[in-house]
Amino acid sequence: MKIPKYYSLPSLIAKGKEIATSVDVVTFDLFDTLLIRRIHDPDLVKLPVARYVATMAQKKGLQWTETQVQELRDTIEARHRRETGESFDDHEACYPRYMQEMLSEIFAEDATDALFEKVADYEVVMENSMLVPRGEFIDWLLELRALNKKIYIISDIYLPATYLKRFVEHAGFLHLVDDVISSADTFLAKASGKAFPLIQKKYNLDPKSWLHVGDNPISDGLRPLEFGVQVLVLHDAEEARRKSIIRRMVNYSAGRPFWRGRALQQLMLPLEYENVERDDLYIEGYSFLGPLIGTFVQSIAEKSRQRNIGKIFFLSREGWTFKKYWENAIPHLYPDGGQPETEYLYVSRMALAGASCAYSGLSQTKADIVFLPRGNSDFTDVCRVFSLDPKPFVSHLERYNLTETTTLSHLHVGYEQKNSEYFRELIKDKAFQDEVKRQTLPANDALQLYLEDIGFFDHKDIALVDIGWLGTIQRFFYDAIAHRDDAPVCHGLLFGATRGIPFPTTHKNHIEGVVYDKDRFDFAASVILYARDLFEEACRAPHPTLNGYGLKKDGGYELLFRRTDDAIGQAEKEQDENYAPLQQGIFDSAPAYAAASALLGFSMNDYRPWINYLLMSKLAFPKTKEISNIRHTHHLDDFHGAKVVAKTADRVSDELWSLSVFVLRFSPLLRLRRFLRHMKERLNE
Repeated sequence: MKIPKYYSLPSLIAKGKEIATSVDVVTFDLFDTLLIRRIHDPDLVKLPVARYVATMAQKKGLQWTETQVQELRDTIEARHRRETGESFDDHEACYPRYMQEMLSEIFAEDATDALFEKVADYEVVMENSMLVPRGEFIDWLLELRALNKKIYIISDIYLPATYLKRFVEHAGFLHLVDDVISSADTFLAKASGKAFPLIQKKYNLDPKSWLHVGDNPISDGLRPLEFGVQVLVLHDAEEARRKSIIRRMVNYSAGRPFWRGRALQQLMLPLEYENVERDDLYIEGYSFLGPLIGTFVQSIAEKSRQRNIGKIFFLSREGWTFKKYWENAIPHLYPDGGQPETEYLYVSRMALAGASCAYSGLSQTKADIVFLPRGNSDFTDVCRVFSLDPKPFVSHLERYNLTETTTLSHLHVGYEQKNSEYFRELIKDKAFQDEVKRQTLPANDALQLYLEDIGFFDHKDIALVDIGWLGTIQRFFYDAIAHRDDAPVCHGLLFGATRGIPFPTTHKNHIEGVVYDKDRFDFAASVILYARDLFEEACRAPHPTLNGYGLKKDGGYELLFRRTDDAIGQAEKEQDENYAPLQQGIFDSAPAYAAASALLGFSMNDYRPWINYLLMSKLAFPKTKEISNIRHTHHLDDFHGAKVVAKTADRVSDELWSLSVFVLRFSPLLRLRRFLRHMKERLNE
């Protein structure tokens, strides 16, 4: 009996449309026909479920590992199939029956119906994350429905039809079918041919007016043919090739860590009708920045569990993006709900700078930070950064032969070394520090009210998540709260820690870079220094910079944001609009990252070789088009002043990401030369 096979979707559907004119009923196989899986092996979806069950068991003090849970599930399922085979031709199992037995063996009397539903719901979520509807088939279903054809879905699987309907509904075409039938409900499957007479009788169908479509030459070809049903069998070589690619990547990842990240990226790729034309920036957000932020956020979740962190505060405007990514990814990665609370904290360097001086004063290190930006040169810049009124300081400055405009930066005209020495002596002056504290106390009081309002001091250990670099925000933040007895231990988790100025690490206040940390030698990750502003702009929240904290007349507090109607505000708006597709790509990647990482069971350390490859290829050796597409147009440095540096210190930046398109294209060995220079700088640190 010849089975009609078709080697492409269009050819099968064309033949199907021809046959459909003469039949009343069309039935479809579900998996690998109407729905395809991102992963090559459907059994891999069971692994995160086993991890979920093992985690819940460990919380109850039961010593179960995910491997033991999976082995128990496989053993019970195999026994159920053997027992079914004693009474039926098909060796089928029924998911609720064997899973409830498995949970009873693990949890004993705690194996309630509610527990089973939690586990089953997560398995459905994982299945749905790996299932994609085949667009051309769905279009055909729409045509068949318009022709008033009866449409049924038939599947040989251990999941009852109630679960399959949830998959079809999630895929968006449940309204197009009359019913969904699963072998798990009757133990009569397509494989033996027993499903077809059962369906014929139940729905009063005529085999002569019946077309069945599937991908299995036996279950979907030979068996329905024997029953007198017309068939079309899909043998999709392109789909088989795609599965072979992901199979190789997953298999390679067992012994070669680089392929773990590559497998992750492959599983995140859009398929079928998901794969539509996108803006170049969207693609970079989805495939480059999104996965980087995903590994960062996943690592934060892991560290928070290990350190019993009670609450995570996402700082500054970049933290807004990190928090949004967290909300779309972490619940999928950690379904047991063991994650700490999260909150977005309105802070900035400018807002915290003054408040940080109310009790500890203006330290030399803080003053040095002011003069890191090239546009700052004198005491007026110190006052601007720390929100100080310069007039009360005139007498203090005069005692040390200084004025408000005495040049204190070596990059500016008029600089003399002795003035820096005078300034250092001024900072040691108690009267000077008393005036600093007096002026900055109201901002600190307002900050305390804000923090108390959001429950900041309710936890012993908290995480402060920020883009990072010098850790200036956390430095200022901790200085502002350190005087309190209820100040929590602050675990700073930064995207990158450049540590250009030593951080005042204590047991109650410390930072670490997750993707990059200067104190942890990782040369490949250090190329993040090529384009720090890119990460800041890509992750920036859509609200103005916070300028400070103010006290209201009624005793409350208010958050003081920067104005948006000036040139800088308009430039920020323009930059936000430019990067909107990039940010959307980042956010859209979050659920895809979570599903793929949960299925693979990997985390930051597993993905590290691939992350480093991404950073190298995208930042150190990018194509000219990538730089011109991705790099920002405007960047606001709220610390940066407007003073012009001396000609001897003024130089045009020759950093790779700031060069013109002409130079990027035609300068010989440009990227290699910049890379070798970067290597020398890192090795000499």
